[in-house]
Amino acid sequence: MRQKSIFIIQVLGFMIMLTSAREPTADSATVQHYLYVAVPGIRDYLGYGGHGILVFDMDNDHHFVKRIETRGFHPDKTPSNVKGIAVSIPLNSIYISTLESLQRIDLTTDTLVWEKFFEGGCDRMAVSPDGKTMYLPSLENKFWNVVDCATGAIIKKIDVYKRAHNTIYGASGDRVYLDDIASPWLYISDTKTNTLINKVGPFTNFVRPFTINGKETLAYVTVDSLLGFEVGDLTTGKKLAHIEVEGWEPGPVRRHGNPSHGIGLTPDEKELWLADGYNMRVHVFNASPPYQQLTTIPVRNMPGWITFSMDGKYMYPSSGEVIDVKTRKIIATLQDEFFNNVESEKMLEIDFDNNKAVKAGDQFGIGRVSK
Repeated sequence: MRQKSIFIIQVLGFMIMLTSAREPTADSATVQHYLYVAVPGIRDYLGYGGHGILVFDMDNDHHFVKRIETRGFHPDKTPSNVKGIAVSIPLNSIYISTLESLQRIDLTTDTLVWEKFFEGGCDRMAVSPDGKTMYLPSLENKFWNVVDCATGAIIKKIDVYKRAHNTIYGASGDRVYLDDIASPWLYISDTKTNTLINKVGPFTNFVRPFTINGKETLAYVTVDSLLGFEVGDLTTGKKLAHIEVEGWEPGPVRRHGNPSHGIGLTPDEKELWLADGYNMRVHVFNASPPYQQLTTIPVRNMPGWITFSMDGKYMYPSSGEVIDVKTRKIIATLQDEFFNNVESEKMLEIDFDNNKAVKAGDQFGIGRVSK
């Protein structure tokens, strides 16, 4: 009887091993981690990596892997500024928005599935956790389009205020957070009805880049004219805190207009990293009250965006450095196939197993603590 039990256990163990081999997860040993960088990702500037999607091997010192050809052109046939980047894992697709259009590209073949042009243009979009739906802002116009990720068809149009811009889809899939850069409020949409249900603020000035925690209870917001950030309660709608960078004075910036255009939470939500365009630095804070300022890191150019690897090991400012989050040290700089420095405000991580995308990060530095 004992030998029979041992045999059954061995068979079950073998079956489990086979199942694991057939169904790889994003954490298995065979997974490869890549950074996808869309360019031109700073205005129409082709001097920061040219035109296309540049792929870097995160497991091999962020060495350049390949360039994926993209569309996205102005009427005069010159490359158009990339406004946003997002992924649908179920559809095995990466999406690039430019000033005029939205592209869907297959992640296995690197080929264009479709390109759609939208009335009112396109800005920084977000895809739902199930990969089916996209909230696509018009180009600083007064509405968002709710879009079917498979076809690019418009499901609904949501009017907000005046200048639709940054968009974050909550991890729960129930809420989308909308940044109208002509308003001191952060707006919240319900995804079941695709209607506005709440707003957070008012903040001290117009809302610019922002991020949220994984539980969708807090928003960390940058605003015009502030070298620093503010905190809002996504549940009550109230502003909770106003934090200014100490020891550094704001000054004129070359792009975006506001001093701190770029903010991100480490995935473990312990720290908040903040861009400083005038002083060309990234400031690091504790992400909980009293939001202690911890250190500052100089970068090679004006930072206009911040994001992280999904495991929180690396931080990527738009100025093109790879920063080790633990040591605060710059460990690499992104370079294309011609050894030109690459800079972009539109990048994210995608993990592959056997040439199939299994997990994707986000262009925003969002918190990933859900419990």
